Amino acid sequence: MNRLSRLVLSSVGSKYVMALTGLGLMIFVIGHMCGNLLIYLGKDALNAYAHGLTEHPALLWSARIGLLAIFLIHIFFALRTWQENESARPIRYVRKQYVEANWASRHMMLTGVVILLFVIYHLAHFTFGYVDASHFKYSLEPKEGDVAGMVIAGFQQPLISVTYILAQIFLGLHLWHGGSSWLQHLGLNGRGYDVVVNNVGAVVATIIVIGNCSIPLVILMGWIY
Repeated sequence: MNRLSRLVLSSVGSKYVMALTGLGLMIFVIGHMCGNLLIYLGKDALNAYAHGLTEHPALLWSARIGLLAIFLIHIFFALRTWQENESARPIRYVRKQYVEANWASRHMMLTGVVILLFVIYHLAHFTFGYVDASHFKYSLEPKEGDVAGMVIAGFQQPLISVTYILAQIFLGLHLWHGGSSWLQHLGLNGRGYDVVVNNVGAVVATIIVIGNCSIPLVILMGWIY
C-alpha cells in the first residue's frame, strides 16, 4: 500500500492521475453539453431527458458522487503539482521568456479556480435552486420538474447569461491546453498521430464553448422561449 501511495504521489504518478481524471471530466462535459443541446428539439425533449435521469435516483446519485470524487481528486493533484512547481522555483525570474507556452497553459490554475467557483454556482442554480428559487424546476409546471422552463427563465436574465458565457470561455481555455496535455501525459503522443493529440484540446474547447454559449445566447435573443 505504501509503495502504491508513493507511486501515485510521485511526480509521474500525479501527472497520470491528473490525466485520467481530466479525461474523465472532459468526457462528462461533452456528454453534459449534448444533453443540454436537446433544448433545440423543444422543451419536451429536454424535460424527457431530465426526467429519464431522475427515474433512477440510486444510479443518478452514484454517478454524481463518483463525478464529485473524480473532480476532487483532480483538484487535489492539480494543487499538489502546482505547489511542487512553485517550490522548485523559489526565486522568480526577473524577466520570463515564454517560447512555446501560451496563455492557457500558463494559467491553468487560474482557469481551474474559476471553473470550480462556476461549478458551485451552477449547482446552486440548477440543482438546488438557491440562485433563482422562483424559477426552480419544481416551482414551475409540470410539478415533476420543468427543467427546460427553468433553463429558459434563468437565461432570460442577462446577468445570469453573461455569467455562464464567461464561465464557458474560461472552461474552453482550460480544455484548450488540458485536453491535449492529458493525452500527452498518458503517452499517446509520439506514435505517428501527434497532430491529432496536439489539437484535441483546441477542437474540444471550441466545440464546448460554441455549444454551451449558444444556449444562453439564443434564449437571451428570444429565439427560444
